[in-house]
Amino acid sequence: MDRELAMELVRVTEAAALSCARWMGRGDKELADQLAVDAMRAGFDTVNIEGVVVIGEGELDEAPMLYIGEQVGAGGIAADVAVDPVEGTNLVAKGLNGAIAVVAVAPRGHLLHAPDMYMEKIAVGPAARGCIDITASLTANLKWVARAKGKDVSDLTVVILDRDRHREMIRECREAGARIKLISDGDVAPAVAAAIEETGVDILLGIGGAPEGVLAAAALKCLGGDMQARLKPSNEQEYARCQAMGLSDPHQVLLLDDMVKGEDVFFAATGITDGELLRGVRYFGQNRAKTHSIALRGQTGTVRFIEATHQLDRKPSWYRSARTGK
Repeated sequence: MDRELAMELVRVTEAAALSCARWMGRGDKELADQLAVDAMRAGFDTVNIEGVVVIGEGELDEAPMLYIGEQVGAGGIAADVAVDPVEGTNLVAKGLNGAIAVVAVAPRGHLLHAPDMYMEKIAVGPAARGCIDITASLTANLKWVARAKGKDVSDLTVVILDRDRHREMIRECREAGARIKLISDGDVAPAVAAAIEETGVDILLGIGGAPEGVLAAAALKCLGGDMQARLKPSNEQEYARCQAMGLSDPHQVLLLDDMVKGEDVFFAATGITDGELLRGVRYFGQNRAKTHSIALRGQTGTVRFIEATHQLDRKPSWYRSARTGK
């Protein structure tokens, strides 16, 4: 795929972030999400791909836009599209750190069409690539990652969603001596942060959404990191969906190449609220705003952090909420 796609996708995530960021802390996560969805969908009309949404806002009867199977783009190479217009809607509604707008694109058939269910994940950066095993104990994985990074386990920073289901995992991490950062929502950004040394994050662990797992896998493929996962179907319907995907054993270990085939993949994200990976949207008067984004390309391993200043009164009409907050 054309290298210019990286910047086209950044414009899409910028649009989503700008269109919902004025609603930070205002308690309406549904409205913030809808504004981001509308802007991201309109932004895709300018992107030169013939895309099909494989990770999106839900099935056709659940989402009016960016639904699974929807065709997006202005035409061009056939592509799989994974989106999350607001990864961390609760974070935006409450004004908490870590919300991002995120997309990933790869050639048609190269992204896992992960169903909307839970997924167990372990993600690390390039230094620990090949040093994780999701079937082994957590303590063993911490020791392997620490050794690969030339650290003691007590030097590691592990990010885990603060959920009751992770109580045993948190206990084991603490007993092993690792430092833990508990987050309330949004595990894509921490997975990406684990592959960028300056963030201070060493490893992401835990059970989160499967669609978010594929988005994180796309970024880690670009960054040279590593990830393993297992789907966690909770009922017969989810089990059947896994089998319809071609997984004879829904609990099989998914490697990075199972989630993202090949190296021809792009990932882009823009911060909505502040986080370790990206800064949130900043406003300067009614008509100016600043965004902070990351653009990744798998084929070259290029990592770009992009700070942009926007004149909102010169933007298309679908940015209206970014200018007025209405």
